[in-house]
Amino acid sequence: MSKKECIAMLLAGGQGSRLGALTSNVAKPAVSFGGKFRIIDFALSNCANSGVTTVGVLTQYRPYLLHNYIGTGGAWNLDDREGGVSILPPYATQTGGAWYEGTADAVTQNLGYIEQNDPEYVLILSGDQLYRMDYADMLATHKKNDADLTIAVMPVPWEEASRFGIITADGTGRITKFTEKPKQPDSNLASMGIYIFSTDLLVRALKEDAVDQTSEHDFGKNVIPKLLAEDKRLFTYEFNGFWRDVGTISSYHETSMDLLGPNPDFDIYSKEFPIMSNSSMRPPAYVGKDGDIDDCLVSNGCKILGRAKHSILSTDCYIGERATVEDSVLLPGARVKAGAHVVRAILGENSVVEENVNLGSVDTTKDTAVIGNDVVVGRGEN
Repeated sequence: MSKKECIAMLLAGGQGSRLGALTSNVAKPAVSFGGKFRIIDFALSNCANSGVTTVGVLTQYRPYLLHNYIGTGGAWNLDDREGGVSILPPYATQTGGAWYEGTADAVTQNLGYIEQNDPEYVLILSGDQLYRMDYADMLATHKKNDADLTIAVMPVPWEEASRFGIITADGTGRITKFTEKPKQPDSNLASMGIYIFSTDLLVRALKEDAVDQTSEHDFGKNVIPKLLAEDKRLFTYEFNGFWRDVGTISSYHETSMDLLGPNPDFDIYSKEFPIMSNSSMRPPAYVGKDGDIDDCLVSNGCKILGRAKHSILSTDCYIGERATVEDSVLLPGARVKAGAHVVRAILGENSVVEENVNLGSVDTTKDTAVIGNDVVVGRGEN
């Protein structure tokens, strides 16, 4: 296999337990988002648009849907014969096998994949973040600084800085300090969990970490602080675009609503840097004679006989006659039957709200209503 300048290791094994019912039977990167996408589409699209065509996807929690969805990577133009997408689940060896223990351990267990591709640089990504980034620009910064490791950072409000891993850097961008969730932060540059390593350093650091019995085998908690202590060349790459980690129900709902309106913060319609997906082709959406749509994203295969306002309707959703859906996210195949009223809710894939059921509340002090995949709310015929 020919030498590649940079390959990506995409960490996609997260359970996403804070998303509750949405991840009861799928991994967080496989959760539907934005009508026709899944969360992992954003990182895969970034790779394709940045010219990173060799991508190892490290899966673990309930991987079947993710494996089936990614397939050969063709939907993202990542089915290159000299690269492409490889699914990398935990595996057994002659000495046994184990689940990935942490972010660093997941990559350590796949050092063979890295060595087989023999890149100069390795890009480490999370599969559960929503953003648009040109990794080629980040790599150029890494090379310009002759860095051992470059960490993507983003300014956050000072009052929120204690929620993140915080980076302190000098005037050249060289990192002088890394603090995990500091109570009194001295910087507001948050680590995005996106790293570019020079390969030789990464391999050595991971092998040392693997035999350290005191380590949790995590990049942020263990590997990066150790490299900093060794005075390695660690630099920042500052990002100022749209970036969200939809790790909770409230952030998932809020970020979904941010896609609406005439000038949304995140433009899913961009042709210059498109977000691609493996969404199956479905018939066009149908709006009945009494159907009413206001400020919604409506995906293929939808059938709308009632009213939808300020909502995201994913592929194959159904809204029955006299039914109303407001400020809500309907995941693929969700059905709201005649006369039902759904407000500030997230309906899981293939879930059903029966006739005349009221679900959710306009009261923003109350939690967003969440219905899991394949769940039926109310009594009656499906």
